[in-house]
Amino acid sequence: MKEFFKMVFASMLGMILSFLVLFVLMIVVVAGIIASVDNDKVKVSENSVIHISFEHPISERSSKNPFEKFDFGGFETNKSIGLNDILASIKRAETDDKIKGIYLDVNSVEAGMATIEEIRNALLRFKKSGKFILAYSEVYSQGAYYLASVADKIYLNPEGLLEFTGLSSELAFFKGTLDKLEIEAQIIKVGTYKSAVEPFIMDKMSDANRQQVTSFMGSMYDHFLTSVSASRKIPKDSLFAIANQLKVRQAADAVKYKLADGLRYKDQVLDELKSRTGIEKDKDLKTVTLTDYSKNKSSADGDFNNRIAIVYATGEIIGGEGSDETMGSERISKAIRKARTDDKVKALVLRINSPGGSALASDVIWREVVLTKKVKPVVVSMGDVAASGGYYIACGANLIYAQPNTITGSIGVFGIIPNMQKFFSNKLGITFDRVKTAEFADLGSVSRPLTAGERFIIQNEVNRIYNTFTKRVADGRKKNQAYVNEIGQGRVWSGTEALENGLVDKLGNINDAVHSAAALAKVSDYKTVEYPAQKDPFESFFDTSEDKLKDYFAKKEMGEQYHYYQQLKSALGFTGIQARMPYSISIK
Repeated sequence: MKEFFKMVFASMLGMILSFLVLFVLMIVVVAGIIASVDNDKVKVSENSVIHISFEHPISERSSKNPFEKFDFGGFETNKSIGLNDILASIKRAETDDKIKGIYLDVNSVEAGMATIEEIRNALLRFKKSGKFILAYSEVYSQGAYYLASVADKIYLNPEGLLEFTGLSSELAFFKGTLDKLEIEAQIIKVGTYKSAVEPFIMDKMSDANRQQVTSFMGSMYDHFLTSVSASRKIPKDSLFAIANQLKVRQAADAVKYKLADGLRYKDQVLDELKSRTGIEKDKDLKTVTLTDYSKNKSSADGDFNNRIAIVYATGEIIGGEGSDETMGSERISKAIRKARTDDKVKALVLRINSPGGSALASDVIWREVVLTKKVKPVVVSMGDVAASGGYYIACGANLIYAQPNTITGSIGVFGIIPNMQKFFSNKLGITFDRVKTAEFADLGSVSRPLTAGERFIIQNEVNRIYNTFTKRVADGRKKNQAYVNEIGQGRVWSGTEALENGLVDKLGNINDAVHSAAALAKVSDYKTVEYPAQKDPFESFFDTSEDKLKDYFAKKEMGEQYHYYQQLKSALGFTGIQARMPYSISIK
C-alpha cells in the first residue's frame, strides 16, 4: 500500500509539473501572438526626436519571428530591428516634418564595421536635410564612437569613458585544448594564407596570417581615422597619436582632444534636446524609438511591374533548407530561381553577409547566380563579411559592391578530419575494430588516423575544388586564373584592398547596389521585394525551441567564453570540403 501511494503521488507530481510547463509554453505562445500582431502604426507628435539605442545584435533584416529574441530567463520578447528597417527609417525621417532630429544613445553596437558604416552613412545623409543629431552616452565603445562621430554634438558623462584605442584583432587557438584531449586535427588545404585551419594545429599566428591580418586591419583603420577626421575636423595624424598614446584616459580628456564637445549628465542633455525642439523645460521631451518609428512604413512608391529583388544570403553556407540565420543552398537557390523566372523582377541584388561554408553548397548557389545573370542583371552587395564561400557565390555577378571595411576574399579550400583514436582509447577506454569489403569503405572515420593513400585522395579533391573556385572567379571577374591564384591562396582582404586588386567593382552600400541594378536593367520607376520569405514564426519556434533553450543556458553559464566553445564545436562538426573562415575575427 505504501508503494501504491508513492506511485500515485509521483504520478500527480508529474502531472502538475507537466501542467506548469504547458502553462508557461502557452504564455510564451500568447505573448508571441501579441508581439507578432503588434504592428499598429505609432503616432508621432510634432517636434519629435527619434531615440536610437542599439540594445541587441543588428541582423541584416528585421525578423518576423516574435520568438527570435525571446528571453527564457525573463519569459519576455526583446524586440530588435534589422539593418533594412534601420536604413529605411532614417531615410524616411529626412523628409518627415514631425521629426526634428535624432538622439543617439549608444554605449556599444553589436555589429560588424561594415554594418556600422552603412548606418553611419545613413546618418550623414540625414544631417544634409538640415536636421540635428545629438549623441550622448556614459560609455562609448569604439564602434559606438565611430557611429556617434557624425553627430553635431557629442556629449559624455563626466565620469564616463570614451574608448579610442585603435583596432585590435584577437584570434582564438585550440591546439592546446585538442592536445589535452589527445585529438589530432588532420588538415588538408590549399592556400598559403588559408589560415582558417591554424587555430587547430598551431598556438599562434603563422607569419603569413600575421601579414594578411596586419594588412587588412591597417586598411580598415586608415578608413576609420579618415572618416572620424572628416567628421570631427581633427587631423588624421593627430587621431593616430591620440589612440597610439592612449591620451583619452578620463572623460575630460575626450573634450580636451576634441573627440567630444562637452561633459553632461543625462538631464542636461534632455534639456538641450527640449531646447532644440522648442519644448519647455518642465514639459516632457517628445521622442519615438527607432523600433516604433519603423512600424510607420509608408507604401513605397514605384511601378510594381518593375521590381528589384533583394535576396538575403546570410550566415554560414550549408546544404539543404537552412534557416533565417544560416544560408541553406536549397532555400537560397530557390529564392534566386524565383526572382529569375518572375518577369516583373527586372534585376537581382544579392546581399551577402557570410564567412562561407560548404564548397558544394556554395557551388549550387553560384550556379543559380550565373543562370540569372544570363537573363537579368545581378549585383552583389557585401556586408560585414563575404569571404570564401561567401565570395564564391558573389563572383559570378555583373557588379560587386563592398564597404571599405568589408572582410572579403579568402579564396581557398580546406578539409579537417579529426583523429580521435587516442581520445577514445586513453580518455574513455573505448577501442575500435572493423571489417570492410573495400579498401576505402571507412574513409573519413574519426576513430583512426588517415592513411597516406587517403590523404593523397583527399588532397587531390581539395586541389580540384580550389582549381574550380579560382576558375569561377577568373571567369566571373574576367581575370587570368593565374592572377586569381596569386591574390587567392586563402588571403583575406578589406573592401578597399579588394577594390584595388579587382575582387570588387565599387565601394558602396546596399542602396547603391539597388540603384546600379536598376540602371543595368534600364528601369527608373521600380519597387524592391525581399527574398527568401522568412520562416513561419511558430513553426520556427517549435522546431528550434530545444536548441534555443540549450543556447540560452550555455550563454548564461559561459558568458564571453561561449563564443570560443561555439567555434570549436562548429569546427569539429564540419562535413565535406570547406570554403570558409571558421575562425572569427573579432576587431575591437
